[in-house]
Amino acid sequence: MIKKVYISEVSSFLPNAPVSNDEMEAVLGMVGNLPSRTRNIILRNNGIKQRYYALDPQTGAITHSNAELTAEAIRGLAPYAGFTLADLELLCCGTSSPDQFMPAHGSMVHGQLGCPALEVATTTGICLSGISSLKYVAMAIACGMAKNGVATGSEQASTFMRSALCAGSGRDLAGELEKTPQLSFEADFLRWMLSDGAGACFLTAEKPTDRLALQVDWIEITSHAHLYEPCMYAGSVKKKDGTLQGWRCFDSLEAAVAAEAFSVKQDSKLLNQEIVPFLVKGAFTPLIAKYDLKPEDISWFLPHYSSDYFRLRIADCFKELGFAIDLERWFTNLSTKGNTGSASIYIMLDELLHSGKLRKGETILCLIPESGRFSCGYMHFTVV
Repeated sequence: MIKKVYISEVSSFLPNAPVSNDEMEAVLGMVGNLPSRTRNIILRNNGIKQRYYALDPQTGAITHSNAELTAEAIRGLAPYAGFTLADLELLCCGTSSPDQFMPAHGSMVHGQLGCPALEVATTTGICLSGISSLKYVAMAIACGMAKNGVATGSEQASTFMRSALCAGSGRDLAGELEKTPQLSFEADFLRWMLSDGAGACFLTAEKPTDRLALQVDWIEITSHAHLYEPCMYAGSVKKKDGTLQGWRCFDSLEAAVAAEAFSVKQDSKLLNQEIVPFLVKGAFTPLIAKYDLKPEDISWFLPHYSSDYFRLRIADCFKELGFAIDLERWFTNLSTKGNTGSASIYIMLDELLHSGKLRKGETILCLIPESGRFSCGYMHFTVV
């Protein structure tokens, strides 16, 4: 028997004080002891005004691990959802930046929480790892395999954006960026874009009676890796034929480091050409017929995009599809919370759910793209 599933509470955790655009380079450090000549261009295009880092702004020391960020977000659920950690039956954690290769991120979060034995799972990937964990918990509850569970998305990007780990990412692209803003999606773009944070959802089979909650109507995740070569990658280098050479295929660890195999990179040309048509026309078109969707039935649209540069392009693509969603119905906090990858949609849902703007019966459509190898997620909720 398929049961209904509800997001009974959402919580998020952002470490330390917000970091403004003018403070970023002082916290992350200058690459080669030279200020970036592309930072202002990148920030002008992405529209972010502040973000959060798990770094001490004075010393640059790491203040929180990824597991600690996630545990803090989970602890933030309990006072509002009325449960204790001992009540949890299932924990699933998604991230693209775990603290280590092994053990799994979810196990490390469980260790931080210190709660009794329970089922723990970890989802990997990039931005979609967060909603993959949400779908795992939702499916378990819908199938009657758990009565409740917590799903998380979290990132600790600042650790690998520190100047000591970013040799080569500060090359001078300023002249090119002025002509072609898309080039900001190179390593230097990611350095001035990504930030830290964690979010958590408490899912139940019982609908709360004392507050608004979100009924999970459906979660769709599709991969188009059969059509596209890798676009965003780390732990490897991209070869001329579009394939990746993983760091373990180098002759030595030193050679992998010298080739910048551990840097997070973006194929900006491929991204700019393909991402918007893919995530709207390619990934969304089948869902319109499957769920009989109509634009006028969408009360709120929560798109996770990496840069404000894409906002109007996405809107225009929806309009061309005959599914125009007025910008007044869009909700994003990219400018104030930054791009926190797999945590972004959780942090948006947390802010919207507690904003006082939602009304019973309203619907929420969420868009979460992942450029790694062109995957896309859509979620639909009803406010109850």
